[in-house]
Amino acid sequence: MTIHSFDQLIDRKNTHSIKWDTTDVFFGATDVLPFWVADMDFLAPPNVLKAIDQRVKHGVLGYTVAGNSTAHAVQSWVKKRHQWAIQQEWISYSPGIVFAISMAIQAYTQKGDAILIQPPVYTPFFEMVKLNDRQLVESPLRFQNGRYEIDFTDLEEKLATGVKMMILCSPHNPVGRVWTQEELTKIAKLCKKYHVLILSDEIHSDLVYKPFVHTPISSLSEDAANRTITCIAPSKTFNIPGLQASAIIIPNQDLREQYEKQQKKQGFFSLSTFAIIGLESAYLHGEEWLEELLVYLKANIDFTKDFFNRYLPHLPIVEPEGTYLLWIDCRSLNQSEDELHHLLLNEGKIAVERGSKYGEKEGNRFIRLNIGCPRKQLEEGLNRIRKAFSTI
Repeated sequence: MTIHSFDQLIDRKNTHSIKWDTTDVFFGATDVLPFWVADMDFLAPPNVLKAIDQRVKHGVLGYTVAGNSTAHAVQSWVKKRHQWAIQQEWISYSPGIVFAISMAIQAYTQKGDAILIQPPVYTPFFEMVKLNDRQLVESPLRFQNGRYEIDFTDLEEKLATGVKMMILCSPHNPVGRVWTQEELTKIAKLCKKYHVLILSDEIHSDLVYKPFVHTPISSLSEDAANRTITCIAPSKTFNIPGLQASAIIIPNQDLREQYEKQQKKQGFFSLSTFAIIGLESAYLHGEEWLEELLVYLKANIDFTKDFFNRYLPHLPIVEPEGTYLLWIDCRSLNQSEDELHHLLLNEGKIAVERGSKYGEKEGNRFIRLNIGCPRKQLEEGLNRIRKAFSTI
């Protein structure tokens, strides 16, 4: 039974939307259609909106605390969706995963310590390492035959140099890989061998397309659990990032106490009222909505692939196994990245993420396209890309 129409076009302008209201700041233009920031242009699940509405009608918005019901929602969700049984005391909370990454870097490493990432990868990984005065170590993913793989030889060589922490993007943003259990096991074993902590950003873990399956790296073994900090959130899954609710799962008690101490140093103690309500409602009652969303997103991916095959066959799309983000290879156009984005902005009137943000070398002349929107809006965006590149 259909419970939500993802085809509904919603005007998000003048709602303090980063995606829709700040294109002048980030792109120098206000007349562009935004396909950049990773939030979706769909209404949140009806049950989430209803729960928030009921809380508003209560009328008293005092201080709140994430309690047993919040932990139960997180536990039940990861057990049902990812077959991972976690204990209530393992769970801490954060307003966002980028904040949690910064807290973990501060809690577990010292200035000058080496932290490894795998570009092309989510931009804040670079930023949080550098802004916290840590040494950035890169082990680039290997792009072969249209698919990204981990270069385990390079990864081991880098980990052996004294790396203290590895930030893992699982599933991977922007290339859409859902790491296999075999790949994750290799990572965990290498990190054990070289005494490396794993900070696993699993914010896209619920947005995975069959037959692919997400495996939390912490669930692989006792050792993996004892060295892993796992970050999850309902924000991407249910399109509620504005509520700012994340769960940080840390089985190791010492690591958990270190992390929570660092958050307290920054003055953070609990989630907001609506973050708690949104998280609980989404995780306890949002699964049917999510299943419908995944069908719609997969159809959007197929629609985009068909469009490119018909009109832009020289621009390969990396096949996504998860996320609603498409990674598109524009190198065959023989244009610089600046030239590509000049055409997109000025000829196509469309704003997308430039690939070099995810790795200056690894992402150069790629673009990241957010397809989490109504089909009609997606079609308009694709036609704008076609128009932008028609002059080349």
